Amino acid sequence: MKMIRAIIRPEKEKQVIEALDKNGYSSMTKMHIFGRGKQKGIQVGPIVYDELPKILLMIVAKDEDISKIVNLIESNARTGNIGDGKIFISEVDEAYTIRTGNKEL
Repeated sequence: MKMIRAIIRPEKEKQVIEALDKNGYSSMTKMHIFGRGKQKGIQVGPIVYDELPKILLMIVAKDEDISKIVNLIESNARTGNIGDGKIFISEVDEAYTIRTGNKEL
């Protein structure tokens, strides 16, 4: 299993979630966050916005589903502009369902 952490623009949230859900990937955790990239925010006239609103999606999936999920996120979150976000993938060693105590595979 792997964990996908996708940081996307808030205006792309609905489109990305609908695409994932339509393709059978409905389980996720969603958080509203603030952050910035290498550009250290954006400047509009004399005002600098150094922390921008973003959405963090966390999805745990089987190894064989990772590339499809990443492609769905990329194709639905991309605007082609700076600030479209990032996708991070990491290993998940173990997962348990709290209600049942069952170990997930």
